[in-house]
Amino acid sequence: MSDSTRSASRRTNALLALFCTALLAACASGPPEPMVDFNPGYDFNTVDTIAWYRDSGHVSGENPLSLSDMTIDRVDLALRRALEAKGITVVDDPAKADLLLSWHLATEEKTDVRTYETPVYSGMYGAGWGPYNRYALYSCWSCMPTRTQTTVRHYTLGTFVVDMIDPGMKKSVWRSVTSSRLKGEPQRDQDKYDTAAARILAAFPPLQGLSTAD
Repeated sequence: MSDSTRSASRRTNALLALFCTALLAACASGPPEPMVDFNPGYDFNTVDTIAWYRDSGHVSGENPLSLSDMTIDRVDLALRRALEAKGITVVDDPAKADLLLSWHLATEEKTDVRTYETPVYSGMYGAGWGPYNRYALYSCWSCMPTRTQTTVRHYTLGTFVVDMIDPGMKKSVWRSVTSSRLKGEPQRDQDKYDTAAARILAAFPPLQGLSTAD
């Protein structure tokens, strides 16, 4: 297998595993907290129906590979369930929708460089013993010489973006963004998708002040 084939295979695996990290609750602490922005002048109180935007579900960036149909279906289902839990109907006909939902994935290659000090053990002392604490039950780190070590790790950062687009204005009026490193195996547990989608859409629709009559 050529180096280029191996590299393409690694990129494919990373993309397919994205939703185990960026969209899904892959780590114990759960999905990353999304960043939300919206048009404060837009009346979200009138939004009852949402349809999929025609270009939803694509990948951009330095690894512009296609996601599998199974992954796209899981994401769509999770987002649909999150919206329906809020009392919003997801329709198939964009012409009958108040807003259009579009999600996409952007990837970026990153490098993590870390430098740290490690103790240099002397061969004349056993494990856990040093020249200044021979009778202690712990290592005297400050008593030992140290050396500097540097680790370099390359990884892919995935950014998952959800936009709510007004079909008349043809502009996004609400956006949720979450980013995470891509790692692990493809996530097949629909419950993980559902949990993450609920968090990504937690702030939709945004709370707006209600006008009162005089």
